[in-house]
Order: sequence, then C-alpha cells, then structure tokens
Amino acid sequence: MGANSSSICELPGNEYLKRLSGAEAVSENDPFWNQLLSFNFTAPTSSAELKLLEEATISIFKSLVENNPRTGNLGALIKVFLSRTKELKISAECQNHLFIWQAHNALFIICCSLKVFICQMSEEELQLHFTYEERMPGSYGVECEDLIEELLCCLIQLIVEIPLLDITYSISLEAVTTLIVFLSCQLFHKEILRESIIHKYLMRGRCLPYTSRLVKTLLYNFIRQERSPPPGSHVFQQQTDGGGLLYGFASGVATGLWTVFTLGGVGSKPAPQQEQSSPLANQSLLLLLVLANLTDAPDTPNPYRQAIMSFKNTQDSTAFPSPSPHAFQINFNSLYTALCEQQKSDQATLLLYILLHQNSNVRTYMLARTDMENLVLPILEILYHVEERNSHHVYMALIILLILTEDDGFNRSIHEVVLKNITWYSERVLTEISLGSLLILVVIRTIQYNMTRTRDKYLHTNCLAALANMSAQFRSLHQYAAQRIISLFSLLSKKHNKVLEQATQTLRGSLSSDDSPLPDYAQDLNVIEEVIRMMLEIINSCLTNSLHHNPNLVYALLYKRDLFEQFRTHPSFQDIMQNIDLVISFFSSRLEQAGAQLSVERVLEIIKQGAVALPKDRLRKFPELKFKYVEEEQPEEFFIPYVWSLVYNSAVALYWNPQDIQLFTMDSG
Repeated sequence: MGANSSSICELPGNEYLKRLSGAEAVSENDPFWNQLLSFNFTAPTSSAELKLLEEATISIFKSLVENNPRTGNLGALIKVFLSRTKELKISAECQNHLFIWQAHNALFIICCSLKVFICQMSEEELQLHFTYEERMPGSYGVECEDLIEELLCCLIQLIVEIPLLDITYSISLEAVTTLIVFLSCQLFHKEILRESIIHKYLMRGRCLPYTSRLVKTLLYNFIRQERSPPPGSHVFQQQTDGGGLLYGFASGVATGLWTVFTLGGVGSKPAPQQEQSSPLANQSLLLLLVLANLTDAPDTPNPYRQAIMSFKNTQDSTAFPSPSPHAFQINFNSLYTALCEQQKSDQATLLLYILLHQNSNVRTYMLARTDMENLVLPILEILYHVEERNSHHVYMALIILLILTEDDGFNRSIHEVVLKNITWYSERVLTEISLGSLLILVVIRTIQYNMTRTRDKYLHTNCLAALANMSAQFRSLHQYAAQRIISLFSLLSKKHNKVLEQATQTLRGSLSSDDSPLPDYAQDLNVIEEVIRMMLEIINSCLTNSLHHNPNLVYALLYKRDLFEQFRTHPSFQDIMQNIDLVISFFSSRLEQAGAQLSVERVLEIIKQGAVALPKDRLRKFPELKFKYVEEEQPEEFFIPYVWSLVYNSAVALYWNPQDIQLFTMDSG
C-alpha cells in the first residue's frame, strides 16, 4: 500500500477530491485522473462503515452537485472509467493489477457520487447531469452521446464478460452495487415507479441483448458463493521480481494524495457473519430480485422476469418453446444445492418462491428430486422460529410449502422420508419421524402461534390450505402429529365456545341497557367456524382416503371423542361430521367388545384390524380438497417494497439515510 496514511476526517480537505468537485473543469485527458485514481483503501464492508465515509464527504459531493452543471466533471470521470474498461478483460488475463485497481477506484467514486445525486434529485435532473460538459467560449454544443446508457451497458458487460478472479472480485462487486444504486430511485418514491428512465434503458436499447447473460451470471454468482479474496489480493502490490518501476509509479502518485485511508482501522477484523458470507453472491442476488420485480412497460414486458421464467436445465436437450428471446440454460443441481444451503436469508427464500411460482422447469425438477428434505427442512425451520423472523419471510416460506403441496407426488413422498433427531424442534424429542409428519407439526404450530399472537387470517388460510392439500395422502402419521391435529381442533372448539358465550352474555346485557354499540361477535364466530369446518374437512379427507394408513389418528380421535359431540347437530358441520361420527362409533364399538383395561398396543392393533374390516362404501365421498396458490392482483405493491427493504437491510456496504426513504416505513422495512 502507499507510503502515508490519512484518516477519513481529512477527506473533505483532500486537494484532489476538492478539484473533482470544484468549479474548474477537468478534461478527461488530464493527468489528474491518474493521480486521483491511484489510492489504496480498505473498502467498506458494512453500511456502518459506508455511513462514516458518506458523512466525511458530504461537503465534497455537495460541491460536485452544485458545480457539475458548469464543469461536467462527473461526465468526464465516467468517460475516463469507460475508456479504461475497454481493456479490462485483457488486464484480467494478463494479471494487470494496476489497470484493474484504477478502474475499480473510478467506479467506486462514480457509485458514491450516484448515490448522492439519486437521493437529491429526480431522474430527469440526474439525466441532465450526465449531459453536462465543459463549454469553451464561443463554441457550439454538439449532441452528446447518451452517457447513462453507455455506463449501464458497460456495467452489464463488466459483470458478464470479466472473469471472476481475486484481482477482479472487487470491481465485479462494485459493478453490481452500482447497478443497484442506479435502480435505487424507487427508494425515494412512495408510489411504485412505472415510468422510470433507468428502467427504460435496462429493458430496451443496447442493454436488452445482455438480459439472459446478466440473469445467468447473477444466478451463478449466487450459486458459487465466492468469498471475498484476502485483503490486498485485489490491490496493486510491490513486485520484487522486476516490477519495481511500475510499483514506483503507483506509489509515487498515491503519496500525499488520497494515499491510504482505512474505514475500520489498519488490519481491522471483519464481523464473523461477514467472514462467512460472500458479498458478491449477496449483492448479485439482491440485484437479480430488483430486476425481476421491475414493472412491465406499457408496450414491453420485463425481459429479466421473462428470462427467470424460461431458463432450463443444462441437462435438458429439448428445444425452447418459441418465442423465447431471453432463454438460457443453467445447472439445476448446483442451483438446487445453493437454494437448500442459503434459506436462512430472506432473499434466498424469495428467490426460491419466484422460481417455484414462475419457472415450471425449476418446479418440475425440484418436485422430482429424491432428496426434497434438504429443501423442505430449512423452510420448516423458518416457520418453526416464526417469532424470530419478519412476517414477509414467514409468508414466503409458507407459500413455498403451499406450492409444493399442490403436487400429489410430493405429498406422498414426504411420508416416505424418515428423519432422525431433529435438534431444532424443542417441544418434544423426535428421535424418528417422517418428513410429512414433521411438516404437519410445524404448520400446526404456526397456526397456534398465529391464533395467540398475530391473528392474521391470511396466515391461517395458507397454513390450512397446505394441510388440506396433503390430507388425502397422510400416511403413517407420527403419534405426536396425530395428537397435535386433534389438539388444534380442541383449541378451536374452546375458542368457539368462548366467543359464543361472550356473544350470548352481551346480547342479554344489551336487552337491559341503553343502545350502546355491540361488539361484532358474529364476524368472529363466522371466522372461527370457517376454520373449524376446514379442520373437520382435513380430518375427514384423511379418514376417507387413507384410514388404514393412519391408526394413530384414529386413536387420537377416539381418545378425544367428546370434543366432536357438540358439532354433530350443528347446521354448519352436520354433513362433514357424518364420516367422523361413523368412524368414532365403529371403532368405539370394537373396543368395547374387546373388553376393558386395554393397553395402547392392543388398542392400535384393534384399530388396524377394524380399518381393514370397515366397508369403504359406508364413508360418504366429498370433493377432493385442493387449494392452489394464486398471486394477488398487482403483486408489485407487495414485492417491490419487500425487495427494497431487503436491499436496505442486507446490501453489502450500501447505506441510505432512513429519513430519506419514502417507499416503506422503517418499521415495515
């Protein structure tokens, strides 16, 4: 690194930064750029570090915003960067550290500048700042090339074409980050952006042909999870084998200029979670989610979403359906493995949801896997720790389960997968349980949590829909899973009785009091009865379709038979209670005939024998329970704020002042 060191607090007085932001225009051919861009620093690795840097450079960027219309220095800096990127690929192949180092530094300053500009002005004003250039007295302005499109296209080319090496990792990461910053205009608008200048550039024109390559590269960045190289591996180093002259040039330029500044102190140790993560993978995934959720133009569907919807497995040799302008192929096995391993993050769960919901090739492949437990277990763990997760993450996990349970093959296969020692399930020691029974336990636990805490009808509906989809294929239910199904029904029954009692008491009191408004118990009662009806349908579906496979459920049903008594004559449940009542009566009779003081083992044996003896035609057939996930109208109203909240909270070394954010409140973000 350089000979001297300067602290962040000295940056506002730095003569080279002051010249960049000052009132004097700097030609793109001026040697000044070599001097400005020859600095070494420990790049920000967190939003906290970047906040320190931004606070230190407020005066610099304020001057740049004020003076750029006259000097065009922002445009000149961008042109310098563009000219250097033309040789980046060759520089990477030749291990030209100096060239890549200076190009990275230029992009870092551009990215920091863009963040300030985008936060402070409209897209139209930003576009003007890209057109400003120095005017010589008496000269006539000529039409400028479109620098925004030029820069956007260059960033995409850099991401998709430059090989990922230790020396190119930082500039690849900076290119992804700069694209996110370009798109961050959405953060400063309360309404969803449907007519964005930046969106237009990315969805048509010179950027459009790179759509599939960009999506593929971002996906592979996520799949590979390449860690950041060791400090110094991407910075120009002193050579001992004849490279001294080149190093001497770089060192001489840096000395006394920016020189070396560090954000966390020399040799500062990154946080443990940063040590374990891949900044490029994280940032690439966030950019991919942002691109996937850009709104369609009136005459142009979002090409990035089209690419995500249509890509295929590298093992798939069938022709792409026509037209498929942005189709490509990727290794599904590697993608599946990465998705299984990364589900602790909101953004990985959201990607899984998008792929399952929108890409039929991915959905078909995943449902055909024989190791679905690797994907389902992390999703169940998200739901199990519901109190530690934000509501959006829980919803995504639940919807993923709902999509999976739409497939009968999945519903059958999960009962064939036997798991041992589920350590994160703490309510009870589960030494051996099927994946299907565990899924039932976790979903029921989520329902019970929701009943006592959040009381979200949407969450209830999706949990019950997943259970209903699985119910006809329930097989060999674990005794604890069978108990929890009946326990949930017991809880609902008690809640029903409590609300009914409150409604009755209130009605009696109102007859002897003034005309004060009554609580809407009728609505509460209606909601509870809908849920009870659904639970009865789930139990009935299992009994009707797989009675002989589920002795533990029949046992739990008989053990709590009194629970169902009050619903036999209830007009809302009479029809669905017929089968349940018949099963209870049939098996109760057989147990009575067997005598008193029966052991659990003997009861289960009688149930298994009775299941074979019970004529199937005695059970009334009901329509099959099948619920399909349907995305709400205008899903962008949910997904775009959600994605940007993930960017705000998860992006590597990106910081925005919370007071400037308009898209979402900090509570929801």
